Order: sequence, then structure tokens, then C-alpha cells
Amino acid sequence: MICDRCKETIPEGDDVFDHYGKNLCEDCYIGAVQPPRSCDPTAVDSARSTRAMLGQSGTQGLTPIQKRIYELICEKGKISREELFKSFELPQWEMEKQFAILRHCELVRATKEDGIIYVTTL
Repeated sequence: MICDRCKETIPEGDDVFDHYGKNLCEDCYIGAVQPPRSCDPTAVDSARSTRAMLGQSGTQGLTPIQKRIYELICEKGKISREELFKSFELPQWEMEKQFAILRHCELVRATKEDGIIYVTTL
């Protein structure tokens, strides 16, 4: 069976979760019912302590897509959230997840100016 969200094959024997009529793998189901929130003090504290324990700073420990997102934000200096999300061919939910991770690692932040949400580095 194929996950309706990530389009990956769900291995035989693994659980398939029904969420609003869609068949989801376990990871996608968890992401659907508890999406990551960018403003989560507990997640920020957890990311900070984990990265410190591993001796990571900057982009160390990030996935290639997270590094590309961070590099684009650094290059632009300030980019609208809409423009950032359009720059990558990822579903909205995946971009939200990647942005939340960068936020939890205290690498980026969002600010609202004249009704537009902009993303910048810290």
C-alpha cells in the first residue's frame, strides 16, 4: 500500500492509519494529528540541549534540505514565508515541518511586517 501523504510504500505488516479517508504511514499519521509547531518552547529547549550535547552548532546535524532552506534565507537576508515555501518543491506540510525544525534549532525566526510574514536568520 502507498501512503497518501508522502507517497512511500508502506511495508507489508506495518500499520496503516486512516485519517479523514486517507491511508497514512505511521510517520505521516503522527505528523497529521500532531504537526510540529514552530513556537514550541519545549522543542526549542530539547533541540538546544541535544545539539549542545552532540557539539553541534550552525548547520551541523541538519539534513541537506534543511541546509538548503537555511542557505536561501541567509542569501536573501529576509524572505517572505510564501516566497520561501514556493522556492522548494515540497508539500506545504513538509515545509512547515522543516521550518519548525530550523526554528527549534534557533537558526531562523519569523516576523510579521505590514501583514506579511518574513523569515530571517537569528
